[in-house]
Amino acid sequence: MKFGIGFKLSLLLASFGLLAMGIVGYYAYASSRATLLHATQRDLLTATQVLGQNYHASVDEVGSDALLLASVPVTRAALGSDQRAGSRQDLNALAETFEAMLRIHPEYFQIRLISTDQHGLELVRVDRDGRGLTRVQGLDLQEKAHYPYVFKTMRLKRGQIYLSDISINHELGAHAGLLKPTLRVAAPVFTDQDRARAVVVINIDLYRMFARLKADLPASYQVYLANQWGDYLVHPDATQTFGFDQGRRVLVQEAFEPVSTLITGTSTHVVAGVQSSAWSPGGEVAAFLRLPMGGVGEGRFVVLGLSQPQAEVVRETTRVAWNTVQVILVLGCIAVLLAALVSRAVTGPLRAMAHAVTLFSREQVVSRLPDKRADELGQLARSLNDMQATIVANMEEINESRRTLRHLAQHDALTGLPNRTLCDDRVQQALSQAKRDLNRMALIFVDLDDFKSINDTYGHHAGDLLLCSAARRMEGCVRNADTVGRLGGDEFLVLLATIDREQDASLVAGKIRDALSQPFDLDGSRLSITCSIGVAIYPEHGADAITLSKSADAAMYLAKEGGGNRVQPVWFGAATSG
Repeated sequence: MKFGIGFKLSLLLASFGLLAMGIVGYYAYASSRATLLHATQRDLLTATQVLGQNYHASVDEVGSDALLLASVPVTRAALGSDQRAGSRQDLNALAETFEAMLRIHPEYFQIRLISTDQHGLELVRVDRDGRGLTRVQGLDLQEKAHYPYVFKTMRLKRGQIYLSDISINHELGAHAGLLKPTLRVAAPVFTDQDRARAVVVINIDLYRMFARLKADLPASYQVYLANQWGDYLVHPDATQTFGFDQGRRVLVQEAFEPVSTLITGTSTHVVAGVQSSAWSPGGEVAAFLRLPMGGVGEGRFVVLGLSQPQAEVVRETTRVAWNTVQVILVLGCIAVLLAALVSRAVTGPLRAMAHAVTLFSREQVVSRLPDKRADELGQLARSLNDMQATIVANMEEINESRRTLRHLAQHDALTGLPNRTLCDDRVQQALSQAKRDLNRMALIFVDLDDFKSINDTYGHHAGDLLLCSAARRMEGCVRNADTVGRLGGDEFLVLLATIDREQDASLVAGKIRDALSQPFDLDGSRLSITCSIGVAIYPEHGADAITLSKSADAAMYLAKEGGGNRVQPVWFGAATSG
């Protein structure tokens, strides 16, 4: 049987058309898949940074609880005189306080008061035992002086805390905490002496704490945590964790090779490639972050990571790709039966679609394809339009989430002011600009006097309103080019990017002091406060950010020691009082 030229040409054109549409569909799928993977990696890194901040905040909260328990009167009463513990009534009262803290924080395994005498004998100890609490007494109390969380905490000063390495708890009689991953936070207890008389130790359930931190993340996210050598502490597969406790090593850098740069300290964050594993056969997209752990100068750190299954990332792209394949197959079958005229009519729209997909994949330019036709080309155009719209919507959602996370990471949640991280960055930028232009700049530290009494008298809600109002007043005293930031608590920073004379900074500081000394009408209460202000000038009082900050901080504390309500410039010998 012989076929005419029209059929052959139609078949040839249909074959070329089918091939062209296949290439278009694959190129669109591959490009959108790569774009989504890259955007997901950036989003994962941002989410990991926020998770790291939340982890630090959780540990700081435990440290605050330890310091609180170490400073409350009932703890001192339980210690009694120098050589013996307090009365049974005092010990029972402290045990009730520990039990209340454990009920509030289900992630706490155990709270103890350990004496620095008697070989570190436990004086008061409350453990979590299953769903309930149990108090350990009498001969069951143990001596713990040989543990680092005791003898290292004894060397600390007031207000400092000790943070242990994360390990499996092998201490006998630990009840629910026995053989569980544990982090210990300890604080020294001082009475009227300079030597610590006891330590308060809180044992944290690592898995419960991370379950709480992960609750705000998408369900598809997986969390990893490793120590400074790379041993897994948290892993989707629990059998991979704490291998060093079982005589084996399971290291994160073996599964995710880029993480080795975090272990060696050559980088602070990495985005790992797609890895295939038993718990994620389709591969993962992962981001890891190096987080400092413990006190300044200790050099300890942990590696925190988040991953997301690759299939979850590209699910929508895969669905659109299959729809495109189905449309291509239908169009190919129809093209075989049509004449050369139909083939010529198909060529123009396909070229437009290929160009639109190329523009979108290379330059993210969305070209609206003509979808008013009722034939298969119109159906293909609508599918490609839907695909572009879906990808653009996903990218906009990812970008909006990243912007929100970046803002939260750089601004104080209460006042909306730049936080310490953003303030440090702006100080560095101002220093660089001042060095290039040979200009002066000023760094001002502001501390509210007796702010604690406001919280104690009127409550924390009034204290929060006062901090917000004080922030707005300080912003009103500076230029748009200057920065007002909150360092924490009732401490603020004011950065004057450029000044002509040293006295200009003192004038601005005086305006801030006068503004804050005016009464505040807050929630039906009329409150009055004062402030202590320290002022340092670049380059006279420091050629770098650390030295300049120390100068301003020292001046601020000198103003506070002088009675408060004053501005203390570094260049004057005495403060100017209000």
